[in-house]
Parts: sequence; C-alpha cells; structure tokens
Amino acid sequence: MKYHQIDRQLFIKNRAKFTAQMKPKSLAVFNSNDIYPVSADSTLPFAQHRDIFYLSGVDQEESILLLFPDAPYENQREMLFLKETSEHIAIWEGEKLTKDRAFEVSGIKTVHWLQDFEKVLFEIMTHCDTIYINTNEHYRASVETETREARFVKWWKAKYPAHAVAKSNPILQRIRSVKETEELDLIQNACDITEKGFRRLLSFVKPNVTEYEIEAELIHEFVRNRSKGFAYTPIIASGNNANVLHYIENNQQCKAGDLVLLDVAAEYANYSSDMTRMIPVSGKFTNRQKAVYNAVLRVKNEATKMLTPGTFWKQYQIEVGKIMTSELLGLGLIDKADVQNENPEWPAYKKYFMHGTSHHMGLDTHDYGILTEPMKANMVFTVEPGIYIPAEGFGIRLEDNLVVQETGEPLNLMRNIPIEVEEIESLMNS
Repeated sequence: MKYHQIDRQLFIKNRAKFTAQMKPKSLAVFNSNDIYPVSADSTLPFAQHRDIFYLSGVDQEESILLLFPDAPYENQREMLFLKETSEHIAIWEGEKLTKDRAFEVSGIKTVHWLQDFEKVLFEIMTHCDTIYINTNEHYRASVETETREARFVKWWKAKYPAHAVAKSNPILQRIRSVKETEELDLIQNACDITEKGFRRLLSFVKPNVTEYEIEAELIHEFVRNRSKGFAYTPIIASGNNANVLHYIENNQQCKAGDLVLLDVAAEYANYSSDMTRMIPVSGKFTNRQKAVYNAVLRVKNEATKMLTPGTFWKQYQIEVGKIMTSELLGLGLIDKADVQNENPEWPAYKKYFMHGTSHHMGLDTHDYGILTEPMKANMVFTVEPGIYIPAEGFGIRLEDNLVVQETGEPLNLMRNIPIEVEEIESLMNS
C-alpha cells in the first residue's frame, strides 16, 4: 500500500465497539470485495470493502473476518481467513499478507488460510445461535452486481437454515459515523493532500487549458503524496458544465472569463476527503460571479455553525433553505412572490439549489450515518451549498469537511485551503 501503516489499536477499538452490540451467542462475518473483471484478463483496480477494512485493517482481496465474542475458546473469538501466499504469487502479484504480518496489521492473533474457512465455520456453528450478515443498507445504495458478500449470504442461508439472522449494518451505521481520533487524522491527511493539489492548480489554470489537463495535474500531486488518487470520480466543470451536478466528462476547453467548478479530492488509506472550489479561468472574478460566489460562501459559513450535537439533518436542511432563500432574493434570482407562492415540497430556492447541503464523510465519500438520528461529536460532514444559473452560463458550489465538536463550532479540516475570492485571485496572479 502507498499509505503508512495504520496503528492496529484503531482496528482493535473498532472491533470492540462492534462486538459490544452483538447478541449473545452470535457471530459476524465480513468479506472483502471482489476484483471485478473488465474483459479478457483485465480487471479493475482492487478496492477493499470498507467494513472489513474498518474492523481489521486488511486491505487485500479474498479475505474474511469472523467475530464470535462468546466462542468457547479465546482463539475462536476473532479470526482472519486469508488467501494463502506463495512464491509464485509473490513473483506474479507481489507480496500478500503472511499470518504474522496480518497480526501486525490487525491485532488478530488467529489467522487461517482461506481454504480452511468452511471447516472452521462448521466447527463453531454448533456454539452459535445467530449470525450477523453484512448487507448494504446505505440510503444512496443501488447495487446490481452480486458481491462476494451477497454470495456468502446466499451460501450460508442454504447451509445453515436453522440459525437466526441479524444485520451488521445498523451497528456499523452508528459506530462508523462517529470517528476515532486516528480516523480524523487520516481524513485530515487526505484533506491536506487535496490542498496541495488545489494550490498546484492556482498557478496552472489559464485560458484554453482543458479540463482533463487540470485532472492530470491533480492526480500527479495526489499520487506523489501517497494517495491512490481521487476519492471519487472528479468533477472539473468549466462554464455551463458546472450546472450539471455530476458532470464527469472533463473534456472541454476552459475559456477566458469562465469559472471552473472543481469537485475533486484525494483519498488516503481508504479515507476520503471531499472538496469543491471555484477558479476564474482568467484569474479574476467578474462582479456578478463574485456576488454569487460570496452569497454561496455566506450560506456555507452559516450552515457550518449549525453542525452541533443534537441537530437533526432534516431540520438543518430547512434552516439552510431559509438562508439560501434570503441570498437568492438579494441576487434578484427570485422575488417575494416566488416565496409567497412556493410549494412547500419544492421551495422556491430549489430552482437554483436543488441538492442537499451535507452528508456524512469518512471511509466512504458518502459515509455511513443515519440521517434520522441527531448529530454527535466526532461525526464528519460536508457542507456544500451551491447556486446554479444556466441562463448566465455558470454555477457555483463551495464545499468543506467539518468535524462536529462537543461544544462550539465544528472543526474545518479544509481551513487551510484557499476559499476567499481575494486570496484565490491573489494566488492566481502572483
């Protein structure tokens, strides 16, 4: 892996949090992701399933984690099953985890080779009443591929139909949403790498540069700082492209006078950052661009203050909508009649700001977290308001990553990334 090894105490703590919420005489199984084929013998780069990584630190394919806190013997309470490495694998694919190395990474003493999984599972199932299966219940999830996890669930239900079933995901949604100090440090590192990429662009962007050249500058800076690359598919949207919320073609030329929307960020050690900034292609905002930009910035700053323990996401979004309505009135984009006659289900401000303001962030860019439950300290949220004006040929979105604090305003993990108009212009023209 490119990243520095993570202290295994993080994964030991994470497992303790999970097992503390398991039912008596139950076990839980977590599978790695598949390596997905493209065609012929080509595959997509491997990306580990975040849940097995969160609980073990294991970052390779064909791995299984089994947790059985009430097992009769201590060496059965935490077990890893790994693809057996060999000299042949080392030559063709590179080094894989040995049993000793797996302990160093995870803190798990009992490590078996994967071919022994069914045998070991059969031995302990007689001591277990319930098995926790790991289904994907994220509110944004839309999965058509049969995953390794799904295949395991299908196999297990057929093999052991008399056992009760429980769900891992509700536990993970809660414990993963509240970050440990080590996790906050990893996310901060991802944000710091993102900052380096963004600062690189401030001296690079000029009229006639292409969106894909900007993408290339970013990936260069990210990888040279131990990131695998982008935390999500980058959005580099010049001019009217910024009004397409998930524009990812990144194939147009940036024209003089236009703005470039950069929704781009680095990952580090599988942890995400999530940044949006705007750059004037010519190095200077027009008066109208600046007015809209500063309106979005004010909404972001006011929304940030509301990220406090006890806040509910739905009410938070309503309050942000009120602030945005005021700004849109000031910009002349809506009038009082629009507000008075608005549909409560689709308020007037939604014409120019149609997406949510915040989402959880961490191992996933849209991380685990239950939006119907109140915010807690050490949750990480994005704040990303926007105003999109196709008729004027530009859209503006600004986004930072914030850690909810026990008291006071949240900690901005992107506090060092330029965002004020004057600082961006000064850096672009220095």
